[in-house]
Amino acid sequence: MSVNVEDKRLMIMHVLRDSQEPVSSSSITAILNSQGIQISERTVRFYLLAMDKKGFTHYVEKKGRSLTKLGLDELTKVKAYEKVGFLSAKIDEYSYNMNFDINRLTGNVLVNITLISQEDFKDSIELLSRAFEKGFSMGELLTIFYPEDNDTEIEIPEGFIGIGSVCSITLNGILLSAGIPVTSQFGGLLEIENRKPKRFVEIIQYSGTSLDPLEIFISSGLTDHTNVCSSGNGIVGASFRHIPSVAADKAEKIFKKCKKIGLGSVLEMGHPGSPLLEIPVLEGRTGFIVTGGLNAVGLLAEAGIKLYSKTLSGCVDFKRLFNYRELEKFRTE
Repeated sequence: MSVNVEDKRLMIMHVLRDSQEPVSSSSITAILNSQGIQISERTVRFYLLAMDKKGFTHYVEKKGRSLTKLGLDELTKVKAYEKVGFLSAKIDEYSYNMNFDINRLTGNVLVNITLISQEDFKDSIELLSRAFEKGFSMGELLTIFYPEDNDTEIEIPEGFIGIGSVCSITLNGILLSAGIPVTSQFGGLLEIENRKPKRFVEIIQYSGTSLDPLEIFISSGLTDHTNVCSSGNGIVGASFRHIPSVAADKAEKIFKKCKKIGLGSVLEMGHPGSPLLEIPVLEGRTGFIVTGGLNAVGLLAEAGIKLYSKTLSGCVDFKRLFNYRELEKFRTE
């Protein structure tokens, strides 16, 4: 296998990190060669000397080299860089693995999990209901997870409750199962004016991040769901996606079905090959904007309720979801 200079350096560092003892240049060479990496011992020694000078490695007499703390820090930074695009790949993976049948209403859908303390839950019900009622959450369905639940792989810590909101990637999975490929381009902050999308004020490309953009925006206090719910003006989380234009009519019918069963739909859909809210779209593609799955808990964060949210948390049976109007029953439990 032929690899570039930087990759060889990183591979040597990985060998040192994975070893409990100092490793000699001959051993490093043998390990890399066994993995199909074409490298000589002389070249390995050259890299090691260069890393010694930078303080990434430390020579232990008659034993070899070990990775220093500075070297471990360097490897950690590189690993973060390597994760760029990881979220985009994860979106595609979940979309492909979803098995929800929109006609039979069977199978699994993808959810985001937000953890809040059990003490805060009852006080959060009114805010949750308001967020869903105003229509800028992903549909009308959600579910609640408890630490003692054993019917799901999603684990909830003691003392907490998990709010499961429908992840907008569910739409990708439904479209894909209908033979329509979806490209998720970016997540962003969408300005709402008179209850209608106006423009994106901030965006983060999915292909250029290892973290979910909407998690970042909400945790940073950059959304304004409170004003959107009260006046119809403000900032919410949303994402921009596109599909082949030849499938646009079919997709619109699917979006209507999704809305009817409470899974949410699109905020706005563009015309073939035309910009949507000033976002350019390639010829032969049609753009559409989807509300963020975490918008359901946006009001909680803005009200000062401590929470921890994680998108793409896992899949649950569709039958486990219920309409947000049923939240009131939890006040008496």
